[in-house]
Amino acid sequence: MREYLTKALALTLGAFILYTSATGAFESLVQRGIFLALVLVLGLVIYPLGGGRRWRPLGLAVDLVLAAGVVTACGYVVVNYERILVELPWATFQDLLMTGVLLVAILEISRRAIGVMFPLLVVAGLAYAYFGSAIPGALGHRGFDEAYITETIFLGDRGVWGMLVGVAATTIAAFVLFGSLLLHSGGGQTFMDLAMRISGRSPGGAAKVATVASGLFGMVSGSAVANVATTGNFTIPMMKRLHYPAPLAAGVESVASTGGQIAPPILGAAAFIMAELIGESYVRIAAAALLPAVLFYLGVFVTIHLIAKRRGLKVVPDDEMPSWVSILRAERLVPILGALGGLFTGVALGRSIQTAAFYGILMTVLTFVPFALLARMPLRTIAGKLLAGLMDAGKGMVIIGVLLAGAQILVAMIGLTGIGVTLAGLIVSLGGESLFLVALIVGGVCLILGMGIPTTAAYVLVASVLAPALTKIGIEPLIAHLFVFYFATLSVITPPVCVAVFVASGIAQTHWLPSAGEAVRLAAAIYVIPFLLLIYPALAGFGSGLEIVLASCQGVVFVFAFAALMSRVAVTGHRLLDVAGLLLVVGLALIPGWLTTTGALLLLLALFARRRQRLAASPHEDTPRARGMPAKETHS
Repeated sequence: MREYLTKALALTLGAFILYTSATGAFESLVQRGIFLALVLVLGLVIYPLGGGRRWRPLGLAVDLVLAAGVVTACGYVVVNYERILVELPWATFQDLLMTGVLLVAILEISRRAIGVMFPLLVVAGLAYAYFGSAIPGALGHRGFDEAYITETIFLGDRGVWGMLVGVAATTIAAFVLFGSLLLHSGGGQTFMDLAMRISGRSPGGAAKVATVASGLFGMVSGSAVANVATTGNFTIPMMKRLHYPAPLAAGVESVASTGGQIAPPILGAAAFIMAELIGESYVRIAAAALLPAVLFYLGVFVTIHLIAKRRGLKVVPDDEMPSWVSILRAERLVPILGALGGLFTGVALGRSIQTAAFYGILMTVLTFVPFALLARMPLRTIAGKLLAGLMDAGKGMVIIGVLLAGAQILVAMIGLTGIGVTLAGLIVSLGGESLFLVALIVGGVCLILGMGIPTTAAYVLVASVLAPALTKIGIEPLIAHLFVFYFATLSVITPPVCVAVFVASGIAQTHWLPSAGEAVRLAAAIYVIPFLLLIYPALAGFGSGLEIVLASCQGVVFVFAFAALMSRVAVTGHRLLDVAGLLLVVGLALIPGWLTTTGALLLLLALFARRRQRLAASPHEDTPRARGMPAKETHS
């Protein structure tokens, strides 16, 4: 029964997303009310209280009460949307009751789906708004009663019906549906096969396959945990089969999947939210994130390559490699090209991002179905794949919708109490005139606030509280938001609460702590890339073409040197000299100017030329056996 109900609700939500993507959204509160009702009820079905336990009947009763309350509250807003927006009514006892049930449902589904940390943050925000008058000092405020908080949360478009839920119900939902249909029409396997062919036969091939595949998946899904769960079930066993250490396999997959969240076009759904928060176009944000994402993946690739050479890691065997002929068949490539072509055509024509996503969805279907028919695929199978895409999109929106509803409540409380402005002022006063110190404090706080919270919700939180601290000292709003976004993203691989590493370690059947160590080493460059944006705004597209070229060159040199440093590559044969030389390259790359860039590049080339000379003279000098390690380390 639950399985059929899940499918029916997921299909209904997917159909709602498809319809509103094609015809345009309803009035704001109507669109958001219907969307949130479907998301919350589906969430209660997917994540049942007490599922599989003796007390499930009690849990079922609780779920039924919550579902009835959610439908009532959302239905009330849909029916009375005009009065709510025009009159901004006073809260009645009935409003307090509906708000309470809606809040409990959002927090409880969040707890079941992702853990207790995020709901606790939302509760802390509500408590801070209510008890603010009891807090002494700069962090205190006059406090707000339950009626005023209810009016803010429920009876207007600043609370749970605010911008974040609006973006989730329109743009993000359309892109999730686009990605789901693309993957179900064969795009997922094509992405994996392309990754195998592109990188499988080079040193560390299996790890590079994980990097490329997760990057391709990330461009569609933009979710680290979803990427790990999808590509990791293939890449991690493959790496272990080729004698990669389990912690390294888990670290590689979690880092590669994290990169999907900072890679255009979706940026883990943050691109759409960022566009709303700072008033920039989606295309501008995606373009600004392009070079930093390239530098990140370049750093991961180079680090993997150098580690693979040093440890003697194996390549993917020939018998596991798909052929180019099978990959480049029209029935596999045309649906992907059609989907992306429809998406970019919509953007080029100046349509809304939601409409552009619908063009991509339409072209996915129009190119997939004819080729499937030519391949004599049964009509039932074709329909099944498309319906599975709709249902998976509906299921995929549950966590996103619930998180953004909770985040919207938290943002409303931050705005209501003014805590964001207060904290920004405290950080600026603590950092003084030092841009680096302020940025360091902001980055550290972002990592702490983002721990245990999915990236999109973490970004919303840090953008509301910490981005103003950077804009206060003169940083461009787009760069400030990218800065806090990158550090919020890193929380999924930063110990002690690193959810992407937890998932990858579970698949690899290893302890999470050494996996987290490998992940931090592989992703070391991204901890510095946000600071590069502050030094070189041209990396985000601020400046002339020449300045962008210079910043790109400096970024590439920095990433190569930093990757060599993190992979502990042997250059001169003396560890201290190696570290000193690479640190000098890194230092020069951090100083703006053609002279320092040229010097850093020449020094880096000289160091690697020296390394090649040493390896040519003694080919086995850098292998584990030559360094006196046990023979089994050759494959570790």
